[in-house]
Formats: sequence, structure tokens, C-alpha cells
Amino acid sequence: MEGSFDFAIILKSVPYLAEGMVLTFQLTFLGIAGGIFFGTLLALCRLSPFAPLSFVAGSYVNFFRSMPLILVIFWFYFLVPFIVGHPVGGFWSVTLAFIMFEAAYYCEIMRAGIQSVTLGQVYAGQALGLTYRQNMQYIVLPQAFRNMIPILLTQAIVLFQDTSLVYVVGLGDFLVHADIVANRDNRLMEMFTTVAIVYFIICLLGTFYIRRLQRKLANA
Repeated sequence: MEGSFDFAIILKSVPYLAEGMVLTFQLTFLGIAGGIFFGTLLALCRLSPFAPLSFVAGSYVNFFRSMPLILVIFWFYFLVPFIVGHPVGGFWSVTLAFIMFEAAYYCEIMRAGIQSVTLGQVYAGQALGLTYRQNMQYIVLPQAFRNMIPILLTQAIVLFQDTSLVYVVGLGDFLVHADIVANRDNRLMEMFTTVAIVYFIICLLGTFYIRRLQRKLANA
């Protein structure tokens, strides 16, 4: 029957949906890795005693945190090829948008993590003759990452959900592939219910893992 819930169409579409999920995970992992890397650099700049550097980093963070992600995706999708002078592909334009956008949020997370390390440990490192870079590399940043792991993972879950916005530039992520099947076979209920369940399960598992990690770190 046309109105009945068709599980067969879901099973038949699994390989095609999996292709879309691969893109979703790729965007998520690249966004996390690039965001944490540049976010950490931004955090160090914001904490720098050199006022102009701190001001530039702070302005960057405030600018991107005040912009809707979907607008940032549009900007990078159209501006990056224009700036470099040749097509770079939607995937890399969107990946760069995610990295630069997430860097602003990871910056604030890492800044809080760095400031959570007591000054006594910083002074102890200086007393041992460590330079500023060595102090950050061996004492401050390892503890900052440890303190901020649960929040970093929470932001990663948010990014995973936000990757669904790439439909605006036509990239075939998990949601777009489901939408194609839904409209092709007139099975909107089946496809969008499947999408909701998959997102819910992945995010729920991630949340459980974060809570378990928080308890483990609290007892360490």
C-alpha cells in the first residue's frame, strides 16, 4: 500500500545512504581537526601579551561567532574559487568554511582550557628554564586538552549535525542522499524518519561517551 511504512525501501537504499554518510563523516573529521589546530593557535594569540595580535584574534572570533554557519558556507563556496582564480570544488570550499568557522569556537574552548592550568605550574616550568614555547608544549597545552576533552567532543557533535547544511551548495551528504531517495520514490516518511533515527543514535552514543569520559577524568 502507498500509505504504509515501507521498510524495504530503507534496506534497498542503505548503500546509497552510506555514501552520503561517508561525506558527512569526512566533513566532520576535517572540520574537527582543522578547527582544533587553528583554534589552538587563535587561543594562544588571544592570550598573547602583544595587544595587536590579541585584538586581531579576538576580532576574528567575535566575527565568526556572530555569523550564521549557512552564510559562512555560502561565502566560502563562492569566494574561495574567486580568490584563488580557479575552481576548487564544493567539498574543499565547504571544508574550509567548517574549519574557519569551528576554529572560532574551539579557540574559546582552548582559551578556557589554557586558563584553567594554574599559574603555579607555569612558574614551575619557567623556574626549570623552559621557554614560553616549551612551557606551552609540555606543561600547559597537554593539561588544557585533557581538561577540555568533553567540551571539545560536545562541539564535535554539534559540527556533525551542522554538516547537514551543505545541502545549500548541492553536496551529497547523508541528508541529501536521503532526500533524493525520498523524492524519487515518494517515500518521504521512510527516509526522513531513518535520517532522524540515525542522527539521534550517533549523537546519543556520543553523549554517553562524553559523560563516561567526564566521570573518568573527574576520578583520575
